[in-house]
Amino acid sequence: MKVLVIGGGIIGCLTACFLKKQGADVVVLERGQMGQEASWAGAGILCPIHPWLYPNSFTKLIDASLDLYPEFQEHIEKDTGMMIERYVSGLMIPFFNDDKINHWQAALDWSQRLGWQVNMLNQNQTLAHEPALSKAVTKSLLWRDVAQVRNPRLLQAIQAWMQMLGVEIRQQTEVASLLCKQGKVSGVQCADGVSIETDQVLLAGGSWSGELAEQLGFSLPVRPVKGQIVLLKGKPNIMRSIVKHDDAYFVPRKDGRILVGASMEFVGFARGNTDDVIDMLLQSMARIMPGLKNLTIEKQWMGFRPGSPDGLPFLGAVEGIEGLWVASGHYRNGVALAPITAQVMSDWMMGEKPTLDMRDFSPSRHIPANTALGFPQN
Repeated sequence: MKVLVIGGGIIGCLTACFLKKQGADVVVLERGQMGQEASWAGAGILCPIHPWLYPNSFTKLIDASLDLYPEFQEHIEKDTGMMIERYVSGLMIPFFNDDKINHWQAALDWSQRLGWQVNMLNQNQTLAHEPALSKAVTKSLLWRDVAQVRNPRLLQAIQAWMQMLGVEIRQQTEVASLLCKQGKVSGVQCADGVSIETDQVLLAGGSWSGELAEQLGFSLPVRPVKGQIVLLKGKPNIMRSIVKHDDAYFVPRKDGRILVGASMEFVGFARGNTDDVIDMLLQSMARIMPGLKNLTIEKQWMGFRPGSPDGLPFLGAVEGIEGLWVASGHYRNGVALAPITAQVMSDWMMGEKPTLDMRDFSPSRHIPANTALGFPQN
C-alpha cells in the first residue's frame, strides 16, 4: 500500500516511520523545509498546559502517548545514535495572591481523578525548590514525574530514522489538489504540475492544514496561533523544574539554557518577533522569576501552532472521501502527542481500529468554541 503524508513536522514524520515499519510504501511531501515550523519552535514540555481544562478523553490520549515515550526514546536513540535529550525535570505551578485565575483546586481534583502524582508545597518549600522565583509566591504544586524533550534534537533523530527506514522525503513540494476516482483517493496534484498516485493520503500539514483541506475539498478549522519565545543563556542548575504560570513558562535545559515563552497570538501567518511581545515575556519573567533577570538573551524566535476551536486535535478519516485521513490541530501538545498519534494513525490506516475512544477527536465532530482551550481572544 502506498501512502502520501502531507506535512514534514513531527506528526507527519513520525507517523510516516510507523507506517513504513508496518510495510507501507511512504512518501512525505513538505511544502518548505522539513520540521521548521511548530515542531522545531516549541518548548518540548511533555505535559498539556492546564490539562484539567480538557475532557478526560484527552488526558487518556496524553497518558497513552507518554507511556510510549521511554521505549520510543530507547529505540530511536539506539537506531540513530542521536540523543533526543528527554529527561524528567518535573513541572511546578507557583501561586501568587494577585493571580487572575487560581488553578489550585481544579489541578488537585484532576490529578487525583486521573492518577497524576502531585506535591503541595508551601512558600518555604517552593522557594527551596526554585530559588529564582519571586518571594511573593505563596505556594505551589509540583508534578515531579513530568518530562521534557529537546524538540530540535528529537526532530533530527526522527528525520535520520526516516532515512534509515527508507521513507521517501520530498521537500519544497506543495500539494495543490486531491485526485479522486469514484469517491476514493487516487493521488495528489502538486503545485508544479506533477501528479503522484497513491492509495491513501494523510493530511498532517500543521498550521497550513486548514488551507490544504479547502484545496483537497473539505473543511477543517485548523488555524495558526503564533507563539514567540526567548532563549536565555544561563548555567546548569539555576532551575530544577519547568515553571508554568498563566503569564509565562520557563523551561530549563541541561546545559543551563532557559526558554521563556510563549505568546498566544491570533494574527494569521504574520512572521517575525515583535518588541512588544518580547517585552511582555521579559516583564513576566522579572515578576515571576526575578532570579533570571540578569541572564543574557541568546536568541529569540517564533512559530505557528496548529490551533483548533476547542483545543483538541483532529485524528481520523475524512467522511465522504475514502482513503483521506487527518492528523492535525495538535495546538500546544504536538510533541507530547506525537508517539500515540503515530501509533494510532498508522494502525488505523493499515486496517486496525484504535483501542482508545477517538470520537472526541474526529475530523467531523461538532466543534463548539472553547475560550479556555481554543483560539486566543486577541
